[in-house]
Amino acid sequence: MKLRNFAAMAACVLASGLDALQANAQTAAAVAARNVVLVHGAWADGSSWSEVIPLLQAAGLHVTSVQNPLTSLADAAAETRRALALQDGPTVLVGHSWSGTLVSEVGTDPKVSALVYVAARAPDAGEDFVALSGKFPTMPVRAGVEAHDGFTKISEEAFLKYFANGVPHEQAEVLYAEQEPTAAALFGDRTTAAAWHSKPSFYAVSKEDMTISPDLERFLAARMKATTVEVDAGHLSLVSHPRQIADLMLAAAGRKK
Repeated sequence: MKLRNFAAMAACVLASGLDALQANAQTAAAVAARNVVLVHGAWADGSSWSEVIPLLQAAGLHVTSVQNPLTSLADAAAETRRALALQDGPTVLVGHSWSGTLVSEVGTDPKVSALVYVAARAPDAGEDFVALSGKFPTMPVRAGVEAHDGFTKISEEAFLKYFANGVPHEQAEVLYAEQEPTAAALFGDRTTAAAWHSKPSFYAVSKEDMTISPDLERFLAARMKATTVEVDAGHLSLVSHPRQIADLMLAAAGRKK
């Protein structure tokens, strides 16, 4: 009886150890990387990273900001893969907002050493993300989305009040003028992969986000067991709090604890 009890206890301890190992797989120390590829989200362009890029470059990182076409997942993935192909070694792949979809889809590339999600989607392979989002509060920016000929933009009022909350008004006005029309069908595209199952993952939750529910962001970060920071910012934390966002990328690149 004692032997059987001992065997059962040993099996339990072993199983617990394996569970812990799996739980920590995504949060293992990131591989040292020299390159960072940044991908902007919907209703934006590559200049949305302009506050973060100098901080990364000052730390000695080679930075590429992808111009996401925002027409389809296939088009955006192709553009991101072209950028990754030009990198010379381990690369941190970063996505903001919708482009967390790209991080999940394209992050399986062997050059990608770590994934960073900034107030971003993080779908599982084949997941209906629209249905998942419906389980969380609908955020105010939704009412300001306007459709024109199959593409969407955010009204000026909603952009300034909700999408760019926390960004200085004059800077938000510039970002509004720069916003790229986004295909309405883009939000329903589903990924074929979820790189966060196998790559170290990092997530920046925007606590004052009015575009994606902060609770949804927390759910996604917890599901992928990501190294997570919470930022006192709206959806555009990369603009309003670039130092915190850059620091998370430096951690993903093995440059900062």
